Amino acid sequence: MSTTKKIAGAALAAALGVTTLSACGGGDAKDKTAGASDAPKSKTVTLVSHDSFNVTEAVLKEFEQQSGYTVKVLKSGDAGAALNQEILTKGSPRGDVFFGVDNTLLSRALDNGIFTPYEAKGLGGVKPEYVLDKEHRVTPVDSGDICVNYDKAYFADKKIAPPQTLDDLVKPEYKNLLVVENAATSSPGLGFMLASVGKYGEEGWKDYWSKLKANGVEVVDGWEQAYNERFSGSAGGKKAKGDRPLVVSYASSPPVEVLYGEPQPAEAPTGVSTGTCFRQIEFAGLLKGAKNEEGGKALVDFLISKKFQEDMPLQMFVNPVTKDAALPELFTKHGVVVEKPENVAPETIAKNREQWVKAWTALVVK
Repeated sequence: MSTTKKIAGAALAAALGVTTLSACGGGDAKDKTAGASDAPKSKTVTLVSHDSFNVTEAVLKEFEQQSGYTVKVLKSGDAGAALNQEILTKGSPRGDVFFGVDNTLLSRALDNGIFTPYEAKGLGGVKPEYVLDKEHRVTPVDSGDICVNYDKAYFADKKIAPPQTLDDLVKPEYKNLLVVENAATSSPGLGFMLASVGKYGEEGWKDYWSKLKANGVEVVDGWEQAYNERFSGSAGGKKAKGDRPLVVSYASSPPVEVLYGEPQPAEAPTGVSTGTCFRQIEFAGLLKGAKNEEGGKALVDFLISKKFQEDMPLQMFVNPVTKDAALPELFTKHGVVVEKPENVAPETIAKNREQWVKAWTALVVK
């Protein structure tokens, strides 16, 4: 999810800059079978991504050995910042493939023409609901649901049923319990705002936020502050003495609490309000003007391969998009399946995002 961008960000944070994840190819090499041309054929393929991209070293090394390419990853901040840099360098990209543009930013990327169409090998194995670009300028790689999480212990102690829907959150019993991220500065904050747009429509979402504000919703800048400082249910929030038992996070947050728990709990301490969710889909695309187009195509193919798709959940805490990828036991035991997340069409988001965020800011923050 930019995800998230992701809940894993705190545990798997990586430094900005170019990182060579492995180098079994020994760097750039000349292809001695280049034919009539004496020009060197690059054996390095560069992936530009947001900071949350991660892959098991052995999985990446297997791809490198099979393909003959060495992969470099250029991590460039959050998804929005990374995309902005690619738009500014359109035609002379910093890499060959871009990963991390999601459905909230997709139309902006496509309208700016930064990708070369490529129908990835294995695309037929991707669930059709995730294939949002019929021209194949981008390929879906993962999905994640932005949802309200709740502190199980708090609601058990108070003998109050945790909220399950967006409607529930404005009820008196949940007054002063919810913390959300700023929609103008945070990916999950924007996703949660879009969930309200999807649920209540352009005529009703602002009225909903007026009710949330009256019910004591707290707004903070980003996920780290909301989840690890203000939320009472997370390990970080407990240490920080957070007093908000409801937070906007991800459906994958409970498995993460189990994985990183010390000691590891038998049951996740947090739950997910499945009627509050917005589905984020992340894509990869071959960058227009890529220096290594063939390597870029091979890398896009790899991102939807079964090997990568099954590795991805425990590396980035997102869900695979291919039909044959199995989820790890941690997800199936401690995660939830969101059957009916809210969605807003990418073109509708692109057309209205700026004015929606301005309206939300004026209503909720100012």
